[in-house]
Amino acid sequence: MRIVFAGTPEFARTALEALLAAGHEVPLVLTQPDRPSGRGMKLRPSPVKALALEHNIPVAQPRSLRLDGKYPEDAEAARQALLDAAPDLMVVAAYGLILPQWVLGLPAHGCFNIHASLLPRWRGAAPIQRAIEAGDAQTGITIMQMDAGLDTGDMLLVKTLPITPEHNAARLHDELAVLGGQAILEAVRELEQGSLQATPQPSEGVTYAAKLDKSEAPLDFSRPAAELARRVRAFDPVPGATVLLPGLDQPVKVWEASALPGPMNAAPGTLLAATAQGLDFATGDGILRVLTVQKAGGKRQPVSAFVQGWAPESR
Repeated sequence: MRIVFAGTPEFARTALEALLAAGHEVPLVLTQPDRPSGRGMKLRPSPVKALALEHNIPVAQPRSLRLDGKYPEDAEAARQALLDAAPDLMVVAAYGLILPQWVLGLPAHGCFNIHASLLPRWRGAAPIQRAIEAGDAQTGITIMQMDAGLDTGDMLLVKTLPITPEHNAARLHDELAVLGGQAILEAVRELEQGSLQATPQPSEGVTYAAKLDKSEAPLDFSRPAAELARRVRAFDPVPGATVLLPGLDQPVKVWEASALPGPMNAAPGTLLAATAQGLDFATGDGILRVLTVQKAGGKRQPVSAFVQGWAPESR
């Protein structure tokens, strides 16, 4: 099939790789404009653009797709590129721009979205992180026929994946990216065979995965330890959970922690112990044992190494 692909980060690159490896023709890729990154803050292409260029695929990077918006010239250029591409289908994965109706209706079979949750749970921007944070037992990939709503379109194919205590957001992201590539290939194959069935999303169970914000990073020790341990996993690598330790001017990032039972005889946030086994904090329910940390400007290190150069009782 002639498939226009729209996506930006590594999650989307994995799906594009799968489509190319399966032999589908990709006449055009849409991705976000290059962004400054790294120490020199040089403009760098998105992972999807880098892959497209490796395969000599034309790339469009409009700042908006709204013909009546702030960048109408970008939208008009993208519209012409899409018309020239004459796609059977558009596949969208973590693109980052809203698709107006003229885009949704342009391909012969519309636009399929690769969404990293079991819709209608966790519509929105951060489904991977919010599923871990909430303690969900499973997540997955939903291939959805896009409409004008926020992740409200009909479901075309669903694949599930268990969430284990070993999953942080980075690891779950990578596994879901691979699953997303497999799922879109299966959906396209069923589309070609005429066997793809659309199912409306149920009205029950709708939740929204709010965009991650740096203001969420500080751990709120009034919350239960189990919830905080999940948040640590959910916020790895971004934005990273943080805690301010005695004797340090800047918060340290917490990359690994576990919840332990404990008596509620100390105020939440009290540092109960600092040993090679971990930093133990009183919480609203139980004890949070911090196992891996990172000082500002430093590298991740186990608490057993961190405490050798930091002794709270002497500060």
